[in-house]
Order: sequence, then C-alpha cells, then structure tokens
Amino acid sequence: MTVKFYANGHQVKDYLQLHGDEAEVMDKIAEQYPMLTNDYYLSLIDPTDPDDPIRKLSIPSAWEIEEGGDVDTSGEGDNTVVPGMQHKYRQTALILSSNACYMYCRHCFRKRMVGITDEETAKRLELMTVYVQEHPEINNILITGGDSFANSNAIIRQYLDHFADMQQLDLIRFGTRVPVVYPQRIYDDAELLDMLREYCQKKQLYIITQFNHPREVTPEAIKAVKALMNCGLLVKNQTVLLRGINDSAEVLGELLDKLTACGVVPYYVFQCRPVRGVLNHFQVPLAEGYKIVDGAKALQNGQGKCIRYAMSHYTGKIEIIGELANGEFLFKYHQAKDVKDENRIFTQKLTEGQAWL
Repeated sequence: MTVKFYANGHQVKDYLQLHGDEAEVMDKIAEQYPMLTNDYYLSLIDPTDPDDPIRKLSIPSAWEIEEGGDVDTSGEGDNTVVPGMQHKYRQTALILSSNACYMYCRHCFRKRMVGITDEETAKRLELMTVYVQEHPEINNILITGGDSFANSNAIIRQYLDHFADMQQLDLIRFGTRVPVVYPQRIYDDAELLDMLREYCQKKQLYIITQFNHPREVTPEAIKAVKALMNCGLLVKNQTVLLRGINDSAEVLGELLDKLTACGVVPYYVFQCRPVRGVLNHFQVPLAEGYKIVDGAKALQNGQGKCIRYAMSHYTGKIEIIGELANGEFLFKYHQAKDVKDENRIFTQKLTEGQAWL
C-alpha cells in the first residue's frame, strides 16, 4: 500500500477544515516540535470536531510552545552506556534504534529528539553487543526509538542477527506504534513477517505497542496485530493516561476491552511525563488518575485487570496504588534504578493537582 505523509499544516488544511492563520500557527509549532502524520491515521479524525481525541494525539497545538516541563524527566541521558543504548534496570538494555516515526505523537516524552536529531540513536551496534555480553545480568533487549519499525527491514534484521543467538537473552522486545498509526506497514509487508517468523524460532519476540484510545483499535490495526501473532510474537500494550483523550473510566475501560478482545495484553497505564512541550496540556493529577484507572479496571474481566498505573520516574518505575485513609497516597517501586529502592513501598501527601513526584 502506498501511504501519503503530511508534515505541515497546509497539507492537512482542507481535511481538518482549518481557518484563518491556523495552518501558519501549526507550521510555526512544527519548527520546534515536528509534525508528521499519514493518510490512514488522519482518516481516523472527525474533521468537524476540534476536540477530537485522535486529532489531539497527532496534530500540533499552540500549548506545546508554552513554558514549563523538563527535557528529560526519566534520566535517559544519565543511563546511557553506549551512544544509543541505555541500561537503567538491571535486566534490561534499551536501544534507541531510530529517531523517526510514522506519526509524531504530541505527548511524546522524547520530543527532544524525535524527528530532529539522531545523536542519541543507535550507531554502534558492535559496541552494544559487547556491552551486553559483558553484563550477564541483562536478559532482555528493548529495541525502540522513535519507532523501531520505522527502520528498514534490513536494519531490523541486523539487530536480530546480533542479539537473537545470545544465550543470555530470554527475549527481545520491539517498541512500536506502527500497529496503531500505520498497520499496513505490517500486514502488507511479507518480507517483514517472514523475517519475524524466522527469528521467533530462535528467540521469543515481543511487540510493545501503545493504543491510547478505543478508536485506534480499527479492523486494520487488529489485522496487523493478528499478523504479528501468527508469526509467533506476543503483543503487549502500554497506554498513556492523557487529558482529553482517555481520562475517564468509561473510555479507558472500552480501550482495555477492545485490546483484550483481539489478544493484546494491556500491562501498564503510564502517567504522562512532565516533559517540555507536553506538561501544560496532557497531564492528569495523580489523585484523579488512580480513580480513573481503578474505575476502568473494575469494568474488566480477569484479562484486563492486570494493568498497573505507574510513572517512569528518574529513580524507577513507581506504581501508584491508591489513597490511604489518612489522605496520603501509597506508592511502590515496580522497578528501580538503585537496588535500595527495589520493591520499596512509601507514602506521600500530594498537593492539589500534583501530577508527578
């Protein structure tokens, strides 16, 4: 399938029914935080609704250039051990394989690099391989970006060639939004599917994707998911809790229902990170967020109840468990950068509207 991409406001002006200088404003924002979408994902937007959630996920808005937020909220720079590779959690090596995506999400926590620079992306695959070999505690690789499936099939094969035969690795994960934003890249690419099927015989492969709204779970997206599963891959989903997108128990619950119905396992609902260009719009306060997640969980059967509400903090993945009788909130480290924090439970009194620790 031939897909058409759109990288500025003027290219989508007619479809989105933009008026006045809206296209110019959009282009100005895109100079700082690039815009990219495609005709498939654009077709999911209701052009008559300015508050359409799919539009908010993909089309630049003026709030993105407001003050506030940090460039790197999770300490990715401090965890970089080889250019393009991070080692924050003991068992996992994370590879930034690309700075490109097929759609630039407006809530992206790597807005500092996506579509702009490749300084942090992987260039030294041999060095990465040696690093993993020298750290036997690493038992899985997460290949992400940008989007790992924005790489060519030849590049994807290079990663698999380097890591699939490593006995110390239990599995390899690919972080990708392609099943959500450009599913044709998967089910129309026989070469990609044959390659994934081949390497699944050597090492268990996982797809970690990110569906954020029920309307993203289209027949095309389901077709892509099923194609991956038929190759032997396991597909899991990480949703980001986002103001105006999925910030109600009903919407989030519907999303989880649709995912489990097509075989996708939802396992994290992440707190939106307070990065620059995102903080002032998408974050939901923690006190509200845990009620939304618990409400959505209550609507699920057993398969949807395995989700965890968590934040990827500088110090680790912190699960937001809930509110105690004294008004304090209960938290637990699900993963920790420092061994002293592993599985640590703690409480904290939240201020009104607090959305991060």
